[in-house]
Order: sequence, then structure tokens, then C-alpha cells
Amino acid sequence: QVLPVESGGGLVQPGGSLRLSCQARGFRLDYHLIGWFRQAPGKVREGVASIKNHAGMTYYKDSVKGRFTIFKDLTKNTVYLQMNNLKPEDTAVYYCASGPPSDSPFAEWSYDYWGQGTQVTVSS
Repeated sequence: QVLPVESGGGLVQPGGSLRLSCQARGFRLDYHLIGWFRQAPGKVREGVASIKNHAGMTYYKDSVKGRFTIFKDLTKNTVYLQMNNLKPEDTAVYYCASGPPSDSPFAEWSYDYWGQGTQVTVSS
């Protein structure tokens, strides 16, 4: 079964950090596009960061540039999202998704498989 599996969410204070993991199960992520999306209550799901693994190209939503970093560890078949200087507006369920390489890294139709999501809550 092909499935990206997220982990690493939790509760953190504003200004804190979290690292999310997306482990690829049932496929190798070397030539896949891996994206992180998030959905806050009452809002549409939005793309946050993505990586084209075969090219090493990364993409970020403007509001997270300089705070979030997406990177991979191919030995662990895992993509990570390092989130620093977290803000209350980062609170959301974060999803990992995988798909073939695409020129639209934040379009949901670029992705074939989605994880179940992990909750990130930023609050004092």
C-alpha cells in the first residue's frame, strides 16, 4: 500500500519549534514530489512547502519563508518539515502528500496520495 505517514505534531508555545516527518511507505520518494499542506478550522487547505526530490528544488508559501525548511533523508525514505518561530496562525492539521514531479507544487491535483494529517497547535 502506497501511503505517506506524518508524525511530529503537537502543542508548542509561540516562538517555539517543531519538526514534522513524512515517511514514504510502499514507495521510494526519490523521484516524487512531496508536499506539506495545512488546514486550519474554517479555512481551505493550503500548500505550505514542497520538494521535488529528483531535482532538489524546494518551494515555500510566502508566510513561512525563513521560518520553515523542507528537507529529505533518502536513507530513511523520509521528508521533514522543520518549523521554527511558530506563530498562532500556524495552528492547523498538517498533511503530507506525494505525487509525480509537477510544475504546480501547491496544487492539490498534483498529488496522488495523502496522509491522515497531524495536528499542530501554537498557543501560550
